[in-house]
Amino acid sequence: MKLSYRLEYLALRAIAALVRCLPRTTALALGRNLGRFGRLVQPRRVAIASDNLQQAFPEMSETERDAIIHQMFGHLGASFVDMLRLDLYDGLDDLEKYFTIEGLEHLQEVINLGRGGIMLSGHVGFWEAGAYFVPLLGTKAGFVAKPMRNPLVGAYFEKMRTSSGCYLINSRKGARRIVKTLQQNHLVGLLMDQHVRPKDAVLVPFFGRPAYTTPIITQIAMKLQTPILPSFVYRTEDNRYTVRFEPMFTLDAGDMSEEQIVRNTALLTEKIEQGIRRDISQWFWLHRRWRDKKPGRVAREEIRNTAEQNTSTPTDEE
Repeated sequence: MKLSYRLEYLALRAIAALVRCLPRTTALALGRNLGRFGRLVQPRRVAIASDNLQQAFPEMSETERDAIIHQMFGHLGASFVDMLRLDLYDGLDDLEKYFTIEGLEHLQEVINLGRGGIMLSGHVGFWEAGAYFVPLLGTKAGFVAKPMRNPLVGAYFEKMRTSSGCYLINSRKGARRIVKTLQQNHLVGLLMDQHVRPKDAVLVPFFGRPAYTTPIITQIAMKLQTPILPSFVYRTEDNRYTVRFEPMFTLDAGDMSEEQIVRNTALLTEKIEQGIRRDISQWFWLHRRWRDKKPGRVAREEIRNTAEQNTSTPTDEE
């Protein structure tokens, strides 16, 4: 194993040891300050965030953009520290203490349908918190996550994410595992707001700009008529969280045409954009979401073939 991986892991454990022994409020304040310091030493990331905001909100002044970026870095720092302490949340007591849940009836409606559900979200707010509170709300769930480059760090964060009873679904083998999870009547939590390679994507609007977006989730939801539950967790100024479950819906399958898949993928992306707009300072504006100006599309035959493959009954070996 690379020496750099070991050193990175040791640094993570040192930071974790510190923030885990501090009072929660103090630890989160430290996280915010670390995030703000990160802004000072990452000018390239700041430039990406500024450009993204300028493109999304052309009417916004430079002063306003700088203020949003400042808040965002502080929020990300606090979220990082929160993630290192995720397993310290104590069951229902801390759920009631730190979380206000809105739209719980929408979650219950999905559970009552008995065919699983997709919790649709993005990198907004404290998105990792779902791994803590979803099992406490009476259902099993798998969360789609991309494997980390450093396996030691990845194993540590997996331990945090699964400490309350959730499990992870490897995004690189995601389609079949997602289908299997849904067939077990579990929820699938996923973030659908990142850039995807053009050959694996369709183009849909996102903050007024065409963005390459995965159609796989759309295909699965259309084929299985899976209920979709837009879900967001926002950090509040008093170090608490507001969880919002939006009304559930299903996607019109039609004839599984390319046009219908693109239309439904645009709908899912619109739901995520609406969630981000509730507090734009809590989205990950550092991400290069819009990378290719050239128009593109996935061939109709490829989409249909992928849809059939991804929604066939998986085997245990898969």
